[in-house]
Amino acid sequence: MAGGGEDGKSSWPWPPDGPPDNPLHSLGMEFTTITAGEVVGRLLVTATCCQPFKVLGGGVSALMAEASASIGGYIASGYRRVAGVQLSINHIWPAHLGETVQAQAKPIQLGRIIQVWEVQIWRIDPSTSECKDLVSTARVTLLCNLSTPEDMKHYEQDDLLTLHVGNEKMASDRKELIT
Repeated sequence: MAGGGEDGKSSWPWPPDGPPDNPLHSLGMEFTTITAGEVVGRLLVTATCCQPFKVLGGGVSALMAEASASIGGYIASGYRRVAGVQLSINHIWPAHLGETVQAQAKPIQLGRIIQVWEVQIWRIDPSTSECKDLVSTARVTLLCNLSTPEDMKHYEQDDLLTLHVGNEKMASDRKELIT
């Protein structure tokens, strides 16, 4: 999971002692960047996430896409509750057992009620650690005006961006993305 280090690559405050997404964490996904403008995570394709033909299951790709967009949407909305209302995913190229894939989510539109995110999932070249082949591309629509459970309301403060990130630039980036 991405930490709140000085590299400016994370602004994830919740849960402070747990992973950003429990189902993906159980599959082995590790997030390397978590911000309001980008979420990136990598997953080793293991037998747990493969179809019988030893390729990454489409449902796992969909989970990676929706969770990555939702994590970014949560931060971009000022740590308010978000929910995926539409997911469209195209599977372009297989990722085989033993390969590593990377999901990269970026916002297309950040509104106060609706956000739209694009997520690309790439096979990683093991010799260079760079994106090689596009595995899937997805568009995720999030609803952002949901009521927040009482035990989570203390995360809804606009100041939280600065408090948890320790980076004034992130707060200004979020405002630019929303306007």
